[in-house]
Amino acid sequence: MIRLTALPPSLPLHHPAALIATWFGAGLIRPAPGTWGTLFAFPFALTIGWAGGSWALLFCSCAAFAGGIWAAGQFCLAAEKDDAPEVVIDEVAAIFLVLAALPMTPVAWVSAFFLFRLFDILKPWPISAIERRFKGGFGVMIDDIAAALFAIFSFILLDTLWLVLT
Repeated sequence: MIRLTALPPSLPLHHPAALIATWFGAGLIRPAPGTWGTLFAFPFALTIGWAGGSWALLFCSCAAFAGGIWAAGQFCLAAEKDDAPEVVIDEVAAIFLVLAALPMTPVAWVSAFFLFRLFDILKPWPISAIERRFKGGFGVMIDDIAAALFAIFSFILLDTLWLVLT
């Protein structure tokens, strides 16, 4: 059953940090807020990619990362948590990065979604080490960027294997 999480009392949804951190409220959806945040990033990514291509997606990933450091830091401070699950701007920045690196095809984008979510949820080393090492807004954001890099390299590897085997 889908339900919504309440915001910290000191940070209403109309506050810029709450809007950015939760990606316009997507991070408030339960269960699996990170998956919802990633899904809600796709319409934006499709529009950005169609209008400006991979470079525009890369630029938006960097902008989301920079703004996310501030917004995630503010939200986590208000929620009194190191990495509040409602914060999904890290997923947005990361999926924009993955999509910028992959071809704009349905197969690549579906693969991007599943590969990124796999690495973001499992957090293999060094992603887990990065998550433990860094704190604050930067810490919230950087482990998802590492998961994005794992997803990109995995896609390239799988795509290369597919080309060799077929």
